Amino acid sequence: MAAKARNEAAARDPLVRTAVKKNVAAIHVSGKLTLLQRKLSNVLLLNAYDHLITRQKHSIDARTLCLMIGYNSNDMDTLKDALRSLAETVAEWDMLNEQGQQEWGVSALLAFARLKGGVCEYSYSSALAEKLHDPKVFALINLNIQRRFTSGHALALYENCFRFIRTGSTGWWPLDLFRRLMGVDGSAYYESFKQLNAKIIKPAVAEVNRNSNIIVTAEFRRQGRAVSEIRFLIRENPQLAMFDIDDGEGVRGSDTYKRLVGMGVSDRLARQWIAEHGAEHVRYKLDYVAGQGGVKSPVRYLAAALRDDYAQAEAQPAAPSPEALASAEARRAQAARAAEAQARREADVALARRSRAERMARVREFVAQRDEATLIQDSALFLTRLEGELERADFARHGWASALNTSAICAYWEDVQPGLFDDL
Repeated sequence: MAAKARNEAAARDPLVRTAVKKNVAAIHVSGKLTLLQRKLSNVLLLNAYDHLITRQKHSIDARTLCLMIGYNSNDMDTLKDALRSLAETVAEWDMLNEQGQQEWGVSALLAFARLKGGVCEYSYSSALAEKLHDPKVFALINLNIQRRFTSGHALALYENCFRFIRTGSTGWWPLDLFRRLMGVDGSAYYESFKQLNAKIIKPAVAEVNRNSNIIVTAEFRRQGRAVSEIRFLIRENPQLAMFDIDDGEGVRGSDTYKRLVGMGVSDRLARQWIAEHGAEHVRYKLDYVAGQGGVKSPVRYLAAALRDDYAQAEAQPAAPSPEALASAEARRAQAARAAEAQARREADVALARRSRAERMARVREFVAQRDEATLIQDSALFLTRLEGELERADFARHGWASALNTSAICAYWEDVQPGLFDDL
């Protein structure tokens, strides 16, 4: 009975699970979403999945929701804007039903959403809920991988490619379909394949390959001299194999795994944490959380302790356990691989930050040379390129220093002044 109660409690806690079953129909029509909205959509689906068919309304603590999408802010206005956008975004599916008949449908991504007393309540239309819950057609989106993404286009590409990992290829997509999947259909700027490739395809592929458990390679098919179709070849990323959890009994037999499950952590998340951080490191954090006393949500606290490395030095034991000695060599190799991958990621991030800072500094220099009337025209033209309300609002607040629009700002000024960044 106690184990059953723990399992029921774990099922109610969205932090206990880290993979969301994302219906391919929904994946194929959510390209218009920004990065925040896409992450939010995945987390809301994860939270509601077990009761999609049996409950009309779902709820989640608003602060937990922000933690799960990596948005560590108390700015509820931004969360409201994101929820509003989900309610205004249309999902469309076109697929074969169980009788082999073609079925087309359309629905808002969220039927309703409400923030009340620190809780987010929301619901899906019954037709969309059935599609999202269909066990025959889904892809598992790992939320720990999702947190790594900084671009909505990259996360959209990952979602649309990951479900083809077993076949090794997405198959050929017409460019119009690809633009729709990336949320840039209707944009005259991206009608040019040169711009689409430089600003969407290449950056998205690079981020997917750097931050996820798959490697994708773009291939193009031409009609005459013009590119008409695109496909992506897909293979596993061995550097991030930590996210492909071993289903063997070895990990399940460890004391660390048993302590995690006893706390209410799901089987999949327990194995993922051990694979990602190492059994000893997880055990240190378990000891640290146990020593705090009065923790209301131990699973949530442990997730934060692993993510932010709480008090590692205090929690380290004086001597290794028999479990540690038995698998010391494997853990050292795993730690070395993880450290090497982390070092590469940190170097990539540092390089990207330096490059971004240098380009924005060049933008400031160039903007300072233009007269006010010309800048007003530039601002009006640039706003026509921004499709999301969050992006437009951030540009209205910060102008050409808008961090949310850094890539778009640099692309705009590079078009105005070709070669502006060539020497950087």
